[in-house]
Amino acid sequence: MSGQSPSHAFSLPEIAAVYRAIDERRDMRHFAGGEVAPELMRRLLQAAHHAPSVGFMQPWRFIRISTRPLRETLHALVEQERVLTARALGEREEEFMQLKVEGLLSAAEVWVVALADGREKHVFGRRTLPQMDLASAACAIQNLWLAARAEGLGMGWVSLFEPAAVSALLQMPAGAEPIALLCLGPVSKFYEEPMLQRERWARRCALEDLVFENSWGRPMAPALPVAAGPILPLAR
Repeated sequence: MSGQSPSHAFSLPEIAAVYRAIDERRDMRHFAGGEVAPELMRRLLQAAHHAPSVGFMQPWRFIRISTRPLRETLHALVEQERVLTARALGEREEEFMQLKVEGLLSAAEVWVVALADGREKHVFGRRTLPQMDLASAACAIQNLWLAARAEGLGMGWVSLFEPAAVSALLQMPAGAEPIALLCLGPVSKFYEEPMLQRERWARRCALEDLVFENSWGRPMAPALPVAAGPILPLAR
């Protein structure tokens, strides 16, 4: 890493560890069973709970799924939506049906993340952008994801489900809304690249195509330097 580090920067190995977790995080679908120790699970949830939230509203709620029958019911709901999603994809239907989209029955832990009820009372930062409750909860999920990767655990975010069905199944109050089924636990190995990229479903966009200056579509001047390989700030 070149240049002088800001005075509040972490040590170089600590910085590298943060970037490594970001670079090697994967949306996992293949799990190796096992278990997650309670103290480790609490650390991960604490990491999630330390996420930023607009107006400090902390909209996230976490529900652990600890019984096999409940897991199987969630799996059935995901399977229903998987079929409907495949049909909606038209010419890519068959290709989509070949993808593995969840690990609900094999992951050590399954957690449902929901937006809390009563969110309408939180106006700070949401008067014109009410969707910031979802953005805040997504930050919590990402915190959990990165912490899990650092701890050597895989995690997958499943969004193929009908929210009303999951809400009714878990007896959520009116106004609460499930946004994620999280599969979490030991894995045999992490994917070397995103699974959907490996399966040729999509590819990561070039950063240069997504970064503008002063107006939409106007490239930065001078352009950002082009980096190759991982995003770690230190040579490996």
